Amino acid sequence: APAWVKRDQERFPRAQTSDGRGLEILSPFSEANRDADALAFAALMRHLRELDGERRTVLMVQVENEIGMIPEARDHSEVAEQRFADAVPAALLESLAANRASLAPPLRSRWISHGARMSGAWEEVFGSSLATDEVFMAWHFAVYTEAVAAAGRAEYGLPLFVNAALIRPGRQPGEYPSAGPLPQVFDVWRAGAPTIDFLAPDIYFPNFVEWARAYDVPGNPFFVPETGRQPEATPANALYAFGAHDAMGFSPFAIEGYAEDDPLGEAYEVLQGLAPLILEHQGQGTIAGVRPVVAFDGTVDESPQDVRLGDFTLRVRFVDPWTPPALQSIAAHGGLIIQLGPEEYLVAGRGLTVTFPADEGIVGIESIREGTYENGEWDPGRLLNGDQSHQGRHLRLPPGEFGVQRVRLYRYS
Repeated sequence: APAWVKRDQERFPRAQTSDGRGLEILSPFSEANRDADALAFAALMRHLRELDGERRTVLMVQVENEIGMIPEARDHSEVAEQRFADAVPAALLESLAANRASLAPPLRSRWISHGARMSGAWEEVFGSSLATDEVFMAWHFAVYTEAVAAAGRAEYGLPLFVNAALIRPGRQPGEYPSAGPLPQVFDVWRAGAPTIDFLAPDIYFPNFVEWARAYDVPGNPFFVPETGRQPEATPANALYAFGAHDAMGFSPFAIEGYAEDDPLGEAYEVLQGLAPLILEHQGQGTIAGVRPVVAFDGTVDESPQDVRLGDFTLRVRFVDPWTPPALQSIAAHGGLIIQLGPEEYLVAGRGLTVTFPADEGIVGIESIREGTYENGEWDPGRLLNGDQSHQGRHLRLPPGEFGVQRVRLYRYS
């Protein structure tokens, strides 16, 4: 917020803790806060339309940044306390009822366990808990954001989204930026902010796969507006996001500060060449992403993963058989797979060994060719056979660098 907002607490009230202390968070219960925010956002969107409406270099806009409550689960200002004692808005309850079967399990369980009521105060409908405080705040953050987003959308019809700061394991509401667009309150945000086109995660934790799966849900296109600077994991996460979750984009924070030799540049070079092919195959059931699952504590699951595309199964191993274990960082391994035809597959990444188990007969490797893509056009390089495919046993992308290979399969008995 600008200085003239920060210094005028009477006009632009803050959220408050339960003991009355003001926070560095503007209260979403203030009409003055909402209206000033909406006015500013509308002006920004109008400026973008006038400056960039024909070129369209700006593709979409993030309305708020990591909105949420901390260090308590809800705002305790006087007006917030009044709203908490009021009835739950009918619009929220009607949305829960209409989407009952698909609600996030924690929200559905809390609502149903208290009688799936269609009226009542917040604690009557959802019970007395920090989780209820979070649902309450999620609704009011969403309604506030909807007013801001709608004002901007009226000026310029670009896609709009909001991002979320994520949760460390074991943390309770108030111990993280609570009530932001997090999976447990997706349904609340969707009901309160229909102008927002999608909800997005800022993934800075090692358990990238877990959070990607949580945000890749029906009706929510997958986009990563922020992610951490991890020289080992980030490049693999990028390929995995585009292959496994049909990602629209992947945005490492402060990318302009990366070193020229950072492996992310190598991964992006591969992705840039593959971009037309990725766009062609996303959503068609002919693309997949693979990488080891990493837990929050950094523990890596090295188990092989099976990918079924078309009539063949591709078994992907992340431990390279030809590189000493001490020289491998398994969390850095990963990539994507695209089915190019009935018997042909593209594999891009690093640290992958791919075999082809058969449900009938024997699957053989007709050929493997390495190469590069330039704007979606294949430039073939070496034909890999003999020792390079272990006498027709596997396709291998070594750990040390990103590569692209195309394999053609056949069956024999």
